[in-house]
Amino acid sequence: MTTAEEIAAPALPPLTALPRRILKHPRLKHYNRLIALVLAANLALLAHALPGGIAPASLSRAALANFALAIVIRQQYVVNLLFRLATSAPVHWPLRIRWTLAKVYHFGGLHVGGALAGTAWFLGFVAALTVRGGPTIALALSYAIVALLTGMITTALPPLRARRHDRFERTHRFGGWAALALLWLLLALTGGPAELAVLAVVTFSVALPWLRLRRVPVDIERPSSHVVLARFDYGETPFAGSSTAVSRHPLLEWHSFANVPAPGSTGFRLTISRAGDWTGALIDDTPSHLWVKGITTAGVANIETLFSKVVYVATGSGIGPVLPHLLAREVPAHLVWATRSPRTTYGDGLVDEILAVQPQALIWDTSEHGKPDMVRLALAAYAETGAEAVICISNKKLTWQVVHGLERRGIPAYGAIWDS
Repeated sequence: MTTAEEIAAPALPPLTALPRRILKHPRLKHYNRLIALVLAANLALLAHALPGGIAPASLSRAALANFALAIVIRQQYVVNLLFRLATSAPVHWPLRIRWTLAKVYHFGGLHVGGALAGTAWFLGFVAALTVRGGPTIALALSYAIVALLTGMITTALPPLRARRHDRFERTHRFGGWAALALLWLLLALTGGPAELAVLAVVTFSVALPWLRLRRVPVDIERPSSHVVLARFDYGETPFAGSSTAVSRHPLLEWHSFANVPAPGSTGFRLTISRAGDWTGALIDDTPSHLWVKGITTAGVANIETLFSKVVYVATGSGIGPVLPHLLAREVPAHLVWATRSPRTTYGDGLVDEILAVQPQALIWDTSEHGKPDMVRLALAAYAETGAEAVICISNKKLTWQVVHGLERRGIPAYGAIWDS
């Protein structure tokens, strides 16, 4: 294990050229580019159709197509397929291509773009229906759907979602279900077979995870008051780099955590640290069972296979999503982990497990050495190990410091984007 004293602070590499540096700004991340792409495609369609006039039926179909994109792109099987396709590129491909493919986890931009464009088209449909004096029942259903969509979009605005995530989640779930039910009624009145077929696909996509809802036993180990290790063995052994959503009250809230399967063993673990009311209650009052639904879904660190070697940068319980990749040893990696009192907080067993596969890991004890400059530590590890990319698993602020700090210097870097 590398100690803090053995790390020399490297000189920061020069910044890339201004145009390229601008494209690496967080506001121009691939997530936002995909939103813009979807909106631009819809504006082009509008510009093409507007001179000849647009019938209400066409507005309805455009809205439904965008809603279908928004919903299906987040379906778990589709997410896993996207990751499988993007990470199938061999490591001998040019780095610039693999650098872009590894941004696959920004697919949520298609969800946002589709939802916004679909709402805009639907507003146009409602306006046209109102002007033409549509059936009263169709107008009532349409106005109710508009109210639901407005509430869902409002609570999904980043500042509101960050402050009231539970409200955002429940509004999206119950509002989405209600809007879907009302769409069925509306299209039964105004739609044709094609529209109903698309809506059936959308409905199946929404329902599919809930068809696998189950309450399963969990064995919880609490090495400290800050973290628990939840062990599951109910017939599922997920792949490294996947996540599982768990809940105590399945209709109210869900929380996703990275699966930590052990090679050669069945089942998996979740590393859950105290980071809010729900996790705090779980740590203080450990349950015997939890609810799970759907299938295990690929996470950001699955992009490691696109590179010949990676540096993992983690802080605190960010070690959870990293550990399965270190244990699997599918890609050569080097770990930089900053955390408070690692053995006291996470237990000797977990730390020894990490060191068994990463004897040269840098484990920075923040209780002894204070908070480090994670960008410089990442750069040092990147330079010393000859890695091709850096994957950061941390809180939102530090993740963007590392990702932006490295990418604007020409180093491929990746981290969660908190879009769920």
